[in-house]
Amino acid sequence: MPKFVSIEEAVKLIPDGATVMFGGFMGCGSAHKFIDALSKSGVKDLTVICNDGSMPGGPMGEDYYAVAKLIHNKQVKKLVATHVGLNPEVAQQNMQDKTLEVVLVPQGSLAEMIRADGAGLGGVLTPTGIGTDVERGKQRLIIDGKEYLLELPLHADVALIKATRADKAGNLQFRLTSRATNSYMAFAADTVIVEVEELVEVGELGPDEIDVPAPIVDMVYVRQGEKKPFCPMWKRNKAKAEAKAAKGGKK
Repeated sequence: MPKFVSIEEAVKLIPDGATVMFGGFMGCGSAHKFIDALSKSGVKDLTVICNDGSMPGGPMGEDYYAVAKLIHNKQVKKLVATHVGLNPEVAQQNMQDKTLEVVLVPQGSLAEMIRADGAGLGGVLTPTGIGTDVERGKQRLIIDGKEYLLELPLHADVALIKATRADKAGNLQFRLTSRATNSYMAFAADTVIVEVEELVEVGELGPDEIDVPAPIVDMVYVRQGEKKPFCPMWKRNKAKAEAKAAKGGKK
């Protein structure tokens, strides 16, 4: 069974120089309480593996959203991600300050590289990236007359993921699309720490509701406070839709 910990105890498990996977997509489905605590901890030189660099501005009035807090604080020395265009500080630190190494990986390749580690595979063969900068330093293979790049597995010291519900045995359930990166990152790290919105009794999650089984989970932090802050993009789209509806559907 996992250990249920305070957020202070969980943050202490991440030392300087650690490689950490962060679940979520543009901050949606991320472990925000933990990230906020980590941003105040002083830990530095992190290698961060995540879908993106998130963005300035959050739905609760934050100056920086999700991993953007860590990037702003210059706690990240290397970022492995698929999309960083909405966070201008990534370009600033990488191209001008020269303080942040950025490795851009095609989104599907990143997902499969993480999944490959969890499955114990030696890598992933993909045609994506052939003939582009993505190919640099990688092995090209020809199989049945078709060219592929060999992408090696991605592994982390810690996977920091967010779940909607956990039972007291440590089984996890994600809500809708939040399972995306969270679900496979849980299998690709030495230590799995989960921030969860709701803790339920064993048996309340049915077999078909469990997205990550308990043996994979090491530690659980039960989140306090607000439960489901809206993604900034969703808030903007919601406001536009409401304004359009108020005008009778007219633009």
